[in-house]
Amino acid sequence: MDPLLLGGIVAIVTILVLFSGVSVAIGLLIVSAGFLIVFDGPRSLELMPEILFGKLDNFALLSIPMFIIMGSSIASTRAGADLYEALERWLTRVPGGLVISNLGACALFAAMSGSSPATCAAIGKMGIPEMRKRGYPEGVAAGSIAAGGTLGILIPPSVTMIVYGIATESSIGRLFLAGVMPGLMLVGLFMVWSLYSTWKSGDTARLGTGSYTWAERFEILPRVLPFIAIIVGVLYAMYGGIATPSETAAVGALLCLVIAIVIYQMWSPRAIWVVLRDSTKESVMILFITAAAGVFSYMLSSLFITQSIAEWIGTLEVNRWVLMGAVNIFLLIAGFFLPPVAVILMAAPILLPIITTAGFDPIWFAVVLTINMEIGLISPPVGLNLYVINGIAPDIALKTILFGSLPYVACMVIAIILLCIFPGIATWLPDLVMGAAI
Repeated sequence: MDPLLLGGIVAIVTILVLFSGVSVAIGLLIVSAGFLIVFDGPRSLELMPEILFGKLDNFALLSIPMFIIMGSSIASTRAGADLYEALERWLTRVPGGLVISNLGACALFAAMSGSSPATCAAIGKMGIPEMRKRGYPEGVAAGSIAAGGTLGILIPPSVTMIVYGIATESSIGRLFLAGVMPGLMLVGLFMVWSLYSTWKSGDTARLGTGSYTWAERFEILPRVLPFIAIIVGVLYAMYGGIATPSETAAVGALLCLVIAIVIYQMWSPRAIWVVLRDSTKESVMILFITAAAGVFSYMLSSLFITQSIAEWIGTLEVNRWVLMGAVNIFLLIAGFFLPPVAVILMAAPILLPIITTAGFDPIWFAVVLTINMEIGLISPPVGLNLYVINGIAPDIALKTILFGSLPYVACMVIAIILLCIFPGIATWLPDLVMGAAI
């Protein structure tokens, strides 16, 4: 059978299997095993266990559970609320300062936790009621938090970037740096829209209310600065050549757990057990998907699907930006239905040869891919962040949350366009710190 036709059949079967409700990892294994048996014979299954466990035999994977523990330790405390309060106290005099402080808190908390749902829940529990009380439109209050939460998979340290780095054998340190400037750009775009929307439809007479003394402003800083110092320290150790990403992640996880115990009095063994239990569950899920995606990639390669697609793309007489537009549409649609980790692990083996053949930088593409995954987090039918916001503010209609989030989706699309016009936004910082990529 023609490999391109076979690739189309594999895509359709994979979609049907995943839509059946089976978990992503199990679904990938079922599809891989089925096609290997049909086209390579039953003996091909003998390699599956070796590939499955061989994909996990990578020291860099250790950073995933460590960063997850780091984020879970932060998410289990009042760090999000304290971070929000700190920014609110310092920005209260700024017009529209509350929505700016919410987005700033989302960006910082996302960098500390690396989790979009945790960011939405931690900042939204305090931020949404406070913004509504001060007269901000419900769409801005809910949409800004939903969009701000997506920054967790872009701003380092990002588990999504680690997964992409492992899947494509790219430098994780370079990927982390590539997400910094685009992440700040997105925060800026979110703030501009939030301020404009607030000015246009909000009760502007109430937006600047609230006053804090200098003592109140400084009083809260000791509770949040240690966490921020850990993030800065982790990044410094990584890029200063002191330690590898896995080593810095382990130290960061330990320090975050210690700070959660000491500063936030998380002395209960049960509370610590909950952090470790939830971190283990999430880590196992990601690692299982990683291993299953390795088998899926082997199946695609064994049946010459990946090679044929890359060769076919290379023979197309189309502008490379038309090709990139088609890739973005594919990623958007995939992100509507699947979690970011699953999309990256499934799509990377196919897309990487395509984008490199077309002359695109794989580090730059990682940022574009991640922003597409961010759009999926606030877009139906899955739109995980939308349901998190609806859960913490059930009196706001899901329709209101959705329409409030759409302008932020537009901001992300603008960010992708800007990255296409000015790729240096993503590549400048990695090249500056680590030297130009070879």
